[in-house]
Amino acid sequence: MARLGRSGVEVFPLVLGGNTFGWTSDEKGSHRVLDAFVAGGGNFVDTADSYTAAVPGNSGGESETIIGSWLAARGNRDSLVLGTKVSQHPAFKGLAAGNVKAALEASLVRLGTDHVDVYYAHFDDPKTPLAETAGAFDALHKAGKIRVIGLSNYTAPRIKEWLDIARREGYEPPTVVQPDYNLVTRHRYEREIAPVLAEEGMVAVPYFALASGFLTGKYRQVGAHRKALPYFQLIGAFLTGKNRRNRQEFGEIVRRVVAGRYFTEAGLAVVEAVEDIASARGVEMSTVAIAWLRGRPGVVAPIASARTVEQLPALMASAEFELTADETTALDEVSARVK
Repeated sequence: MARLGRSGVEVFPLVLGGNTFGWTSDEKGSHRVLDAFVAGGGNFVDTADSYTAAVPGNSGGESETIIGSWLAARGNRDSLVLGTKVSQHPAFKGLAAGNVKAALEASLVRLGTDHVDVYYAHFDDPKTPLAETAGAFDALHKAGKIRVIGLSNYTAPRIKEWLDIARREGYEPPTVVQPDYNLVTRHRYEREIAPVLAEEGMVAVPYFALASGFLTGKYRQVGAHRKALPYFQLIGAFLTGKNRRNRQEFGEIVRRVVAGRYFTEAGLAVVEAVEDIASARGVEMSTVAIAWLRGRPGVVAPIASARTVEQLPALMASAEFELTADETTALDEVSARVK
């Protein structure tokens, strides 16, 4: 187990992402994934109130509702660490104080609980004074409705600004940061955010640990990437009913498009390096990629999602898999070339 920064909350060194729940995983399938994750020792589940509003037929909150139904059926709320987010739900946009409070109340109803363990500001809201948002989170913390404050997708200057406000006003400071960080997206986190975390005693719980599947080798064919380039046309066709794909196919389109940003010579060299190590050690590529991330400065537990139970073992293995010094150096060097 690992400690979630100064909060003292103990977590398994892998977080299960709930962004597939209610999208590419239906309720029964999601429950099976959650069961397997807990059976393997996992205890930290990540979601957001906006998951998965962008999926045709959804309105937001589907992931929380599925997690809530699972918690009710299993009766295991007290043994879990739940993280959710605010600012992107269609009915609760932004980080104004009243909105933050209302959004959390809606999340608590969907999750079927009286508190969340980690509550994240999902995306910065430049229209709302940061002091107002920080005050809203502090009030919810003092009310016992959130245990730990987290920031997702915040820049280093804005993290420091929130911390300054918290010190000045006597507010509970944020403890956890959720950045986009992996073997092919290193520089912003390492150059800007990690130094702030080290200085302030904060920790990172990175998302896109596998770069939307790119680091598994699944999207190695550049030709496949090119077919997915007209993103807005594909999404538009789906939404207007001109191209009725099922949710799994829609999810695959989105993953390919997101993974497509890594299709460079340097990015593909990273995939080859990960594959070489995985082959030599007899493990899956995802195990290697997440193990590298888990060992980075400030990182407590990377986030990874599993659409099916069969995808979980390789992810769970990363919590105990240790790279050798030479393997770490090889991955450090090849991934440093990705710009």
